[in-house]
Amino acid sequence: MQFKDYYDTLGVDPGAGDTEIKAAYRRLARKYHPDVSKEPDAEERFKAVNEAYEALRDPAKRAAYDQLRARGYRPGDEVRPPHGGFGHGGPEGFDFEEVFAGGGAGGGFSDFFEELFGRRRAGAGPHAGPGGMPRGDTRARVAVPLEAVHAGTSVRISLNGRTLDVKVPRGIRPGQVVRLKGQGSGPPGAPGDLLLEIEYAAHPRFEVDGDNILYVLPVAPWEAALGATVEVPTLGGPVEVKVPPDSDAGRRLRLRGRGLPGVRGKPDGDQIVILEVTAPRAGDEAQREAYRKLHQAFGNSWRRI
Repeated sequence: MQFKDYYDTLGVDPGAGDTEIKAAYRRLARKYHPDVSKEPDAEERFKAVNEAYEALRDPAKRAAYDQLRARGYRPGDEVRPPHGGFGHGGPEGFDFEEVFAGGGAGGGFSDFFEELFGRRRAGAGPHAGPGGMPRGDTRARVAVPLEAVHAGTSVRISLNGRTLDVKVPRGIRPGQVVRLKGQGSGPPGAPGDLLLEIEYAAHPRFEVDGDNILYVLPVAPWEAALGATVEVPTLGGPVEVKVPPDSDAGRRLRLRGRGLPGVRGKPDGDQIVILEVTAPRAGDEAQREAYRKLHQAFGNSWRRI
């Protein structure tokens, strides 16, 4: 398998902080999202950006990847596992198999990610199948889209060379497990179960905050000043939101019930829309003249408002 430089994919330095990595991911995910991008290789670039973020957003995964990268690999280099493999022979005793068990399932990730980070591990307590033959459950982590969690739909995952359709229970939370009967390891005729530990896949638009969904909405200065009605995406589809006049950057608008589905009788979460005031780039002389008139009208006194 060929090494991939995930920092290079996101365009950040290896010493970048979590905030910088997240910002780079969001910027590139918006740029290459297949639904909006006109780039000819948008789908492949979008997948590559998602894969890089999956590897770097989790501290344990990033630490393990950094240890591998420190061996001097460059993009395209053939990765040579250490003696004994990556399961328990990683640098400084790091257990790659524990950190990355099943981590690539459902992401459509590269062979590098799947082979290195998508290992299966048997459950701690193998039990007997028919005829007393030993069998063991297989545990893996699977990243599922927020849309599937919201709607309770099926997703197709790839796990160790197999493709499976998995029904995602509506409102399932990270850390909860979906059991697939008879899809685990074991001898022919006596397979164990496949236990899929759920985590949420990184999303180019939304962030999860408990039961709530956070969404950053760019608004133009005149929309923030005068008010506007703007279409906003949600997990259940687009809705119209009224931006109140005289809104400052960072103002939060709450969309009731537009977050993650409630569990155990709790109400559905909300979507929090965070306003980000953005000045559009002047693309022609007419727009530059409009900005000059704004400057004449406001001068520099607005800095002291």
